[in-house]
Amino acid sequence: MEDIYINGNNKVSIEYDNEIVSNVYIDGKKHEFENTNDKGKLEFALKTKRNKYKKFLNFQFENLLILTGAGSSVGIGKGEKKGRLLTDLWDDTVELVSEEVLHKLCELVHYTDKKDDNYVKNLEKLLSFANSAKEYVKDPEGKIDITELIKQIESLIKSKCELDLPNNSPHKELLEKITKRKVTLPRAKVFTLNYDTLFEQAGIQGNFTMIDGFSFSFPRIFSGRNFNYDIVQRDNSRVKEEDNFVSKVFHLYKPHGSVDWERLENGSIKQSEKVNKALMIYPKESKYESSYEQPFFEMMSRLQQNLRKDNVLLICIGFSFNDKHIVTAIQEALEQNPSFQLMVVNKGISQAGNFNKELYRIAQENSSIVLIDELFSNFSNYYPDLKTYNQDNNDKIVVNLNNSGDD
Repeated sequence: MEDIYINGNNKVSIEYDNEIVSNVYIDGKKHEFENTNDKGKLEFALKTKRNKYKKFLNFQFENLLILTGAGSSVGIGKGEKKGRLLTDLWDDTVELVSEEVLHKLCELVHYTDKKDDNYVKNLEKLLSFANSAKEYVKDPEGKIDITELIKQIESLIKSKCELDLPNNSPHKELLEKITKRKVTLPRAKVFTLNYDTLFEQAGIQGNFTMIDGFSFSFPRIFSGRNFNYDIVQRDNSRVKEEDNFVSKVFHLYKPHGSVDWERLENGSIKQSEKVNKALMIYPKESKYESSYEQPFFEMMSRLQQNLRKDNVLLICIGFSFNDKHIVTAIQEALEQNPSFQLMVVNKGISQAGNFNKELYRIAQENSSIVLIDELFSNFSNYYPDLKTYNQDNNDKIVVNLNNSGDD
């Protein structure tokens, strides 16, 4: 049996018979169908699941946080260049340096994880070993320079993360919906662990205002105090003795850095389209330690602060819970904040790893945790669109003066 939705006593499960849906269980009870084919059973289960999480999300949470991992970028992009998983980046590395060189690197740094005599494609762990060994391990044959190889792999990762957002993307659709909130509520906040700029591009496409820690003047320089600012319309803003907050504003935080950030010689951090050396925490197990450096420390501090607030919902999308520093913050919120609620959206409800196993156990006992088997694109599509707080939904007017007709 496969669970596709878990929230306390609310549950949707599917039973298969030779990969064909045989039974559907709603809240632990087998649903009786009348003359329904296998496809109809699956559609019923999916519809029920989506109705359940739409009902959950229809509540107005005072503080709404979105945390996205690789699952929100994989397969998204224009043309042939699309978001990749770390396992895919291992294959890309083989293509770049050859399998012989990569296997030689594994031997030099004592990366020994194998399955069926093949190396486990854990690029993060391999880079961790390589970074630890680069100062004192040398190739006796002189064919491999570990430091240079690390640079090549990191350059490859940056290149693969320079993505262009397609039209009608799930990023833009999600932003349109999560920013439809009462003006008196705090802004929705997006924390993305991805290096790409898909959310930034979605913000530009949708004419959103992004508060991302960088100045609104050029050059765009980072300062944590920029997160304390908001956008209001001054005209008539004091008629009712309250601020007239502008719509379509959200906060964007990138705890692992970005392909368009760089550190200048004076130590300040600049955001621009083209950078010489991207400021990113590359995959390695010491990411936890790196998060205590600026600007990453500011991002993590903001995440922890927001997780401690009242009536907060954190929606994790495409996140595997393998980042120790992020998991630690979420674990603290679960244990210490009684008004904290967590929704996990992934392709499959995972029980891999200790934290995922605990979430699976707690979600069946506690209604404050929701686990959903759903792709990011489908989740964005079925996320409830609160018409009550519509904002600038009129069709965009296009004035075309280049008309070849008669005057």
